[in-house]
Amino acid sequence: MKTTDIIDRRLTQIVPDERQIRFQETEFYAFVHFSVNTYTDREWGDGTEPESLVCPDSFDAAQWADAIRSAGMKGLILTCKHHDGFCLWPSRYTNHTIAGSPFRGGKGDPVKEVADACRESGLRFGIYLSPWDRNNESYGSGKAYDDFFVNQLTELLTHYGEIFSVWFDGACGEGRNGKKQSYDWPRYYDLIRRLQPSACISVCGPDIRWCGNEAGHTRSSEWSVVPARLRDAEKVAAESQHTDDPAFRERKILSQDLDLGSRTALEGEKDLIWYPAEVNTSIRPGWFYHENEDDKVRGLDELLDIYYNSVGGNATFLLNIPPTKSGRFHENDVRRLKELGEYLDRTFSTNLLERASLTADRWKKGHEIEAVKYDDGGESFYQTDEGVRAATVTVRFPEQTSVSHVVLKENIRMSQRIEAFEIRNERGELLYRGTTVGYKKIARFADASVKELQIRILDSRICPTLSFVGVY
Repeated sequence: MKTTDIIDRRLTQIVPDERQIRFQETEFYAFVHFSVNTYTDREWGDGTEPESLVCPDSFDAAQWADAIRSAGMKGLILTCKHHDGFCLWPSRYTNHTIAGSPFRGGKGDPVKEVADACRESGLRFGIYLSPWDRNNESYGSGKAYDDFFVNQLTELLTHYGEIFSVWFDGACGEGRNGKKQSYDWPRYYDLIRRLQPSACISVCGPDIRWCGNEAGHTRSSEWSVVPARLRDAEKVAAESQHTDDPAFRERKILSQDLDLGSRTALEGEKDLIWYPAEVNTSIRPGWFYHENEDDKVRGLDELLDIYYNSVGGNATFLLNIPPTKSGRFHENDVRRLKELGEYLDRTFSTNLLERASLTADRWKKGHEIEAVKYDDGGESFYQTDEGVRAATVTVRFPEQTSVSHVVLKENIRMSQRIEAFEIRNERGELLYRGTTVGYKKIARFADASVKELQIRILDSRICPTLSFVGVY
């Protein structure tokens, strides 16, 4: 066996667990930043803000859920506590909480209202809890602060139903006493695995990888099989974010980080993991609401570009929508989300494959090409014979048909295999050329009138799989 064959087989032995698969199936979901910063017109608080500031007079979690669903999102992650230490739930372990606010007469619990609204609308619910707490006096003291943090994490993991994501960032600055905390990540992870075993731990965690920037910039080739050392990339305190720097939010992926998982990038790596990417950015310049950004909501075309390059590029898309001081999403954000959802629904509601014939070469018995018509999560799939790394799937329409999108999905339960593919029409003219597929690839190209599409898999680490093909 050739050395390259041994390497490729080793790479394709790395597969996701079920929680990671379910997370990738969520695809597109919301971040909601809401806290004292909403009322101080800042991005980062310092922990000295009075609790009475936070008093949304029209708080409406159902409005959030409706707007999020209108965009086609499937989940919501709430900033339950940001770096300022203010808790959106009545935590037993600090007085710096919503219980000190006039909201709902001091009896309110926004986390519960949001979790309930998510359940009622069919959205998955997740939590963000900053390990950096600029209000708590024990921050920087070691175990005493870890005990405090674990107690708060336990409240969130046990009082609000099923959690699909626990989202940690690596921000690590000074507390009230001028000290920094060395976070006990293994202890936090163990608690989450015990109390919410189906939850993925994102960014500073072992399950979902940060794409590397907050601007919505993506890689052209995104691999889910990467070096295990990337799990620690966001946990290094010296390299974490210590101040609110607008330039950080606009930073793009560094050139040296563009290739994380090719054969070349993985050469010599001893420890590999399945660690899929998440793209996170905000619908506005800031993460929290600022009135002067009401006219700076991202345009539809810009959001679509991020969607196609993230959801359509083997990553997930976490889009932040910040509520106003009233506790509702601004009408400009709501309108843009609706426009986005309507566009996606128009584009992907009808799979043209339903009226086309399919053929393919070199299939393995029991894994014929007809399986790709049904998006069943990889239960049935097309696969070539052992040792065959290239294949052509041909889609024939009964008449000339206008197409502009092709969706491809691999059976990621058998790892990520495809290295290169292209799409051509019946005359052999190139419509699209791509590299990785993974969980999902959306190939978008100029409208083309075709009688036939040829999806040519040019290279694969081992025999390629396809669990779904969609033509739109």
